[in-house]
Amino acid sequence: MTRTRPPAEMPRINLHRHLTREQIHAVRQRSTLHGIGMILHCWGVIAAAMTLVAFLPNPVTILFAMMVIGSRQLGLSILMHEGAHGGLAVNQKLNLWLSQWFCAFPVFAETIAYRHYHMEHHAHAQTAKDPDIILSAPFPTTRASMRRKIVRDLTGQTGFKQRRAQIVAALGHADAPVAARARSFLEKLGRPLFVNLLLFGLLSAMGYWWLYIALWLVPLLTWYQAVTRIRNIAEHAVLPHADPWQVARTTRAGWIARTLLAPYYVNYHAEHHFMLYVPCYRLKTLHRLLMNSGIFDRMEVRSGYFETMRMAAPG
Repeated sequence: MTRTRPPAEMPRINLHRHLTREQIHAVRQRSTLHGIGMILHCWGVIAAAMTLVAFLPNPVTILFAMMVIGSRQLGLSILMHEGAHGGLAVNQKLNLWLSQWFCAFPVFAETIAYRHYHMEHHAHAQTAKDPDIILSAPFPTTRASMRRKIVRDLTGQTGFKQRRAQIVAALGHADAPVAARARSFLEKLGRPLFVNLLLFGLLSAMGYWWLYIALWLVPLLTWYQAVTRIRNIAEHAVLPHADPWQVARTTRAGWIARTLLAPYYVNYHAEHHFMLYVPCYRLKTLHRLLMNSGIFDRMEVRSGYFETMRMAAPG
């Protein structure tokens, strides 16, 4: 299948030429209450799904809860991403605290390290210097290859591989003294482990310790991996490498897609790349402004996630 080679650099675009100063000012406004509200919503959905299984445990409710919670774990990663861009709170100390303790650490991530990596992605999107180019470069691929990838995700193979690599990296060099390796491990994974032990302890105190395994760890290793892959494909795969207006894709999402694949406005990814400090809850407004600005036809916008997956695996 034909794949174009990414350029070394990408020309920049400037939306100030297409939107008014007032419009840009409006979409860049941040709201601490809105940021906290999204975090509460995410954890509220997780709690509701666990409560459903606790009171009505059966294969259907467990499978449904695994899908919902895995999608909200993606939601926590998206909100961590929002925190990396400073969008969860006006006060940046509060923004980082919210992003770390309520979004990143529960899914074994870390905002500051992610921010350094992610800003390189924004600076060099769709170029040879893009650290995320490896996520989109394999596409388009065959449907058989795509099926293998999704099966590995849903069976936990991808998740176990990533967690194992994370633990190995956290332990540091194998020849280092035991004490040094222990310090390295605690420095890199101590806080995520603490938050997860806290969640396990809370569920255990309520008499439902098994929910942590069945409805936190299992979704994190399975459904979360699959929907993260689908989101990554939709955002950057099968795009022209030479067009600065198409470094990222926006994918239209109905309520089912927003529930299971694209929570918290993550589907407006082209708009996010055009103006990376617009809070996620204002990306829909930015999308509407761009539709009316005369440049919408230059953007990459698709009708849904089925379409983007068919583009990534056409046959």
